Amino acid sequence: VASLGTAADPDLGALGLVRLLEAAPDGADLRAALRGDHDLRARLLAVLGASAALGEHLARHPGDWHVVGDANWPGDHVVPTQRELERVLLAAVGADPDRPGDPGNPARDGEPATLDALRVAYRRALLGIAARDLCAGPSVDEVAAELADLAGATLTAAFAVAAAQLPPDAAPCRLSVIGMGKCGGRELNYVSDVDVVFVAEPVPGGDEGSALRTAAALAAGLMRACSATTAEGAIWPVDAALRPEGKAGPLVRTLGSHVAYYAKWAKTWEFQALLKARPLAGDAALGAAYVDALAPLVWRAVERPHFVEDVQAMRRRVEAQLPKLQAEREVKLGPGGLRDVEFAVQLLQLVHGRTDPALRSRGTLDALDALARGGYVGRDDAADLAAAYRFLRTVEHRLQLYRLRRTHLLPTDPADLRRLARGMGFRTDPVAEFEAARARHTREVRRLHEKLFYRPLLLAVARLPAAEERLTREAAEARLLALGFADPTGALRHLAALTAGVSRRAAIQRTLLPVMLHWFADAPDPDAGLLAFRQVSDALGTTHWYLRLLRDEGAAAERLPRLLATSRYLAELLLRAPEAVAMLARDDDLAPRPRAALECEMRAAVARRREDPEDAVVGVRSLRRRELLRIAAADLLGRLDVREVGEALTDVTAATLAAGLAAATAEVERERG
Repeated sequence: VASLGTAADPDLGALGLVRLLEAAPDGADLRAALRGDHDLRARLLAVLGASAALGEHLARHPGDWHVVGDANWPGDHVVPTQRELERVLLAAVGADPDRPGDPGNPARDGEPATLDALRVAYRRALLGIAARDLCAGPSVDEVAAELADLAGATLTAAFAVAAAQLPPDAAPCRLSVIGMGKCGGRELNYVSDVDVVFVAEPVPGGDEGSALRTAAALAAGLMRACSATTAEGAIWPVDAALRPEGKAGPLVRTLGSHVAYYAKWAKTWEFQALLKARPLAGDAALGAAYVDALAPLVWRAVERPHFVEDVQAMRRRVEAQLPKLQAEREVKLGPGGLRDVEFAVQLLQLVHGRTDPALRSRGTLDALDALARGGYVGRDDAADLAAAYRFLRTVEHRLQLYRLRRTHLLPTDPADLRRLARGMGFRTDPVAEFEAARARHTREVRRLHEKLFYRPLLLAVARLPAAEERLTREAAEARLLALGFADPTGALRHLAALTAGVSRRAAIQRTLLPVMLHWFADAPDPDAGLLAFRQVSDALGTTHWYLRLLRDEGAAAERLPRLLATSRYLAELLLRAPEAVAMLARDDDLAPRPRAALECEMRAAVARRREDPEDAVVGVRSLRRRELLRIAAADLLGRLDVREVGEALTDVTAATLAAGLAAATAEVERERG
């Protein structure tokens, strides 16, 4: 009873246990195990209390309760590898476990019984994953990777089932199943379409047309083997709609045909989909060749016209198509949902991964970690985004585990919502605690999505020619001359000083400078501007906010080089008060302040230093320099006309005189009474 009380739904768990005990031929053994084995009891009751679907599976196949208790099933590891899972599922359909992905390794005859056996073996493996997941074993990303491995093993067994259906005179072929989307990225849900692409080649000396016909029959048979409904239900749909030309295109293509399509005809979203491409089943060598051939096209896709804008527009379209009543309950597609995280991370990968191979990860969390290490995303932002992503993925898993149905909608029924909240670990006031946590994570995801996904710097980086995104000494001086630098050797020294080393500061500068050089070049004196930028960076580079401001706030990154390369006076003001660079981020901060506010602030500075009039005047001068910098920046950026500049300078001067008079008055009063 105590163990049932920790389950997501104790009533559901009790019902599932009764049905299992009634069906189990070894009921005495099960009762003894429940009494004596704490781990088995915790795992089994957690599964029964969270998943009605797996409870029904155990009632139909009661002997599978052993899977829940045996932590080492089916091999020597707590977590089975994809190869171990392949052996188990191939054996279940009667194929040779030592020949995965071989078209000459068919399943046994008798398709209905074979398909039932595949489904039973699949759910038996799923039962083991769910048992570990629900008892706080692996993290949600490890669970997702296990589910993807199980999907890959299932496709391998389905391949054997499809091979058994080929006619005896079928031409030999090589066929590889490429995983896309979450399955390719090893971040699969409990229930999801498995997105795939098929690539085929004839065997050496074989006829291409005949080989493609065989491969198409294999691919179609594999899809049916997974999606067909039998007495044991279906596994999941295999979706090949991400292939070239979508559903209108041929199901199977040669590698050369794939490469030709992506080189000439592919749309922006198709390259985004290829980010996660991974061989799953079939001919492993052909699958590796597919990934290697298309990877260069993926990482050059950002050079296409309007690439960043296209990705951003696609995300907006997905949001706009959501019914309003569902948007707030959508864990995946709604604002602040999983798609916000995935789109932001993928866009950053595609823009910066062109020149940084460290960002070329298939998984969202691995890529986010690499973006943080490389300085493309702030550490705190990355940590908050990863925590929210893990929370939302766990919600998605718990939702789907209940009925093993594909859903991303939060329930409206109070009992269902309570079960979900308890399944997430909330106990005192489950629903209220869950809703508060979800609201917090959703708000954070939305804030960071808008900050990262619509970051102005992304557009500038994407528009750079690939040869300019990373500075090489061989071409740097010629490029600097072409940009308009009078002393390219000196400029190169400044660039080397700013970008040298392996520090996070240097990594961020290496991302910023190729773009900023163009903004320096658009101003009257690029050489002086770059020198001033180096001096400002030396003064502020160790602060936590300076480079983050330039990276995350596109306005500041663009304005600073243009101002420094236009006005030496402004550069001198900034070097005296480098922290004032923060005002460049927001238009409101560049608006001149009213005379009354200035006079009040300056008089307050004098009042704090009444005993030392010289120190009081130093404080007033510092405030004056800040305001002159504000006015000069607004003037050069075209935000003030000549009359407004004159009035603003007059107000600063009048406030300075008033504060100076206050300081002098205080000194005279102290001396003469």
